Amino acid sequence: MTDPRIIVAIDTFDLKKANTILDQLDPELCKIKIGSVVFNSIGKSLLHEVFQRGFKIFLDLKFHDIPNTVHETILGFHDCNIDMLTVHLSGGEEMLKKAILAAQIIKTQVIGVSILTSLDESDSLTLFNNSLNDQIVNLFKLAKKTKIDGIVCSPHELEIANTILGTHSIKITPGIRDIKVGDDQERTMSAKEAIEKGSTYLVIGRPITQADDIANALQYFNDTIHEK
Repeated sequence: MTDPRIIVAIDTFDLKKANTILDQLDPELCKIKIGSVVFNSIGKSLLHEVFQRGFKIFLDLKFHDIPNTVHETILGFHDCNIDMLTVHLSGGEEMLKKAILAAQIIKTQVIGVSILTSLDESDSLTLFNNSLNDQIVNLFKLAKKTKIDGIVCSPHELEIANTILGTHSIKITPGIRDIKVGDDQERTMSAKEAIEKGSTYLVIGRPITQADDIANALQYFNDTIHEK
């Protein structure tokens, strides 16, 4: 298997639509993100289907619960082939440690979610009584302390992430938009710029899955990030 830089988000509760999208994607060019919308509707059967098609899987369910519950939940995926899965860094140090232990057993990597890319400065002040930047720094420091495999962050936080976590840590960036669109992503950046700033993988959903030609859209983003 190759290790493509693009992760395509399958965000639909319709199995037929999910398969139609997968039919037009190439496992040589992308991994697949399975989030709560599609997983809660279709379940583990989709994980097995995606793996059988040759794709690496990024399971983005953002686990956030007491440490033992997160540990047991991750162990519950022992029969699935998952490349990476997500937990909320705000779950705390003990939860992250238990998640890492469980992930080692099922042979997957744990990626910590910092601040959702839909949140802005006012949201951070309301939710955390902290500026967006300071809250992100605190979470990145926690990620470093627990030696988690990587983080999810806005592309605008890559410089901070590289400073705190180092360039070796996995950095997954959603909010990739090569053109301005009206949606719920606040802190966005183009694909090429995000790669240049140190992103390991780019999560791209609607710009690919809602394109008139899905295969061509994937190829476009792949060409963009690899052009000199």
